[in-house]
Order: sequence, then C-alpha cells, then structure tokens
Amino acid sequence: MFAPHRKRIAIGALLGSALLAVPVTAHATAAPASAPASASPAAASAKAVGLDDPAKKDIAMQIVSSAENSSLDWKAQYRYIEDIDDGRGYTAGIIGFCSGTGDMLDLVEYYTGVKPGNVLAKYLPALRKVDGSDSHSGLDPNFTKDWAKAAQDTEFKKAQDHERDRVYFNPAVNQGKSDGVGALGQFMYYDAIVMHGDGGDSTGFRNIRKRALSKAKPPAQGGNETTWLNAFLDARVWAMKQEEAHSDTSRVDTAQRVFLKKGNLNLNTPLDWKVYGDSFHIG
Repeated sequence: MFAPHRKRIAIGALLGSALLAVPVTAHATAAPASAPASASPAAASAKAVGLDDPAKKDIAMQIVSSAENSSLDWKAQYRYIEDIDDGRGYTAGIIGFCSGTGDMLDLVEYYTGVKPGNVLAKYLPALRKVDGSDSHSGLDPNFTKDWAKAAQDTEFKKAQDHERDRVYFNPAVNQGKSDGVGALGQFMYYDAIVMHGDGGDSTGFRNIRKRALSKAKPPAQGGNETTWLNAFLDARVWAMKQEEAHSDTSRVDTAQRVFLKKGNLNLNTPLDWKVYGDSFHIG
C-alpha cells in the first residue's frame, strides 16, 4: 500500500532525487467540464461518469501523486523506489508498493508470470522472506537499480497498472458505485484504500466505512451524498490520526473537503487544492 505521504517523511531525499517529476504548477489535460448552471439536475446526472472513466481515472492518479510525490506527473513514478523509514521496507512505483506489506511481492510475482526471467525475478525469494518486515535482506545492494531498470520495460509498467487496479482502484470504485456515490466519493474511497489498505484492523478501509455508517447512510441506503461523504471523511481523519506517519490530514482537509464543500460530486475540472502547503491545479 502507499507509504504515508512520502513527501513529509523523506523530504530531504525526495528534494534531492531526480525521480521527482514536474513542478507543482503542472497542468493536466482537462476532463469534461461540469454541466452548465442552467442544466437540470437530471441532465447533469445523465452526464456524470464514474472514476473508471479514463479522464477521471487520470485525474485521480494526479491528485494522489500530488500528495505522495509533490507532483502531478504520476507516470514518472514507475521507477520511484526508496526506503522512507516508515517500517515498510522499500516503497516503490505508482502506488507505493512496499516490500514489507506484500503488494510488492504480488507485483513482482505477477510481472514474472507475464515475463519470466525479468530483471526482478531473482529477488522473489528475498521478497518472500522480508514480507512483513522492514528488512532489505537479499535485496541490497542492487534491487533499487534493477527496479529502475525494470521500469523501462512496458510490461513492468503494465504490471504496476494491473496490480493498482486489482488491489486498490477497482475495489474502491466498485464499492463507491454500490454505495451510490459519484466520482468524488469513489476517489475518496480510492485514496483511503491506498493509504490504509483494506485489512481487518480498525484503520483499514472497510472499518473506516463502517465507522462512517454509524453516523450517516450512503445514497444507496437513502442517505444524502454530501452528508455521507462528510461522515466518511470524518472517519478517515480519525483513522489517519491513529498513526503518527499519517497524522497530517491536509490531503483530506485542503483537498477532498474543498471539492466536497464546492458540491463537486462528479470531480469535474477545473480543480484547485493544496497538499502539505503546496498548491495544485488541474483545468
């Protein structure tokens, strides 16, 4: 899963790294504009698309990357890898795959299934041994170099995309659609699941949602969408504050809350937000 806001934990390393992508002033290709003010609610609803729409999905990746990499250029992160001293071992790639949490192992196993004999295949025994720890045993000294080399391979990029979608993106979007929320709500679910995972612990995605259910109902259960999403964000902030590494909640307070307060339930551009004090714009 994503390591908690890499920028804040390892800012010195990141500022010195060539892997940081474009400046924070970068602009993304605009997604479809919101419905005109004169349009009826029914017409606006008919135009709404889910987060799995390609343009919306790209926006989602940019917003998450703004928090994780201080950049909107998420495609520059396939080669990213470092240990940010958060107890999860190496953190790498577009979704922060970690050697200590199992998703990096799953990724390399999948990649090896697609392309046997790849440059990372030889590390599979070591990745199995370090799973659940922050150890680099069997990975150093060349794992980071080989990761960057693998990231030049289109098949490895496709493998990262596949595992991101299988483990994080698709479950979040599917749950969002089941709950009757639009693209913004689906993004909130996605950002939560990539940071907290979906395990059985109290701060996992499913239990964040369960905590929100004690305060409000999603639209699919007859609730108001804005009220529900505020309850979900309240539960998310609670979960973030349970771990020091997650305790800076600006990715909620000055980003997702901003979109919600503006009533932008479809996550339409233009978008303006801040994360850890940095300003971003997509439009």
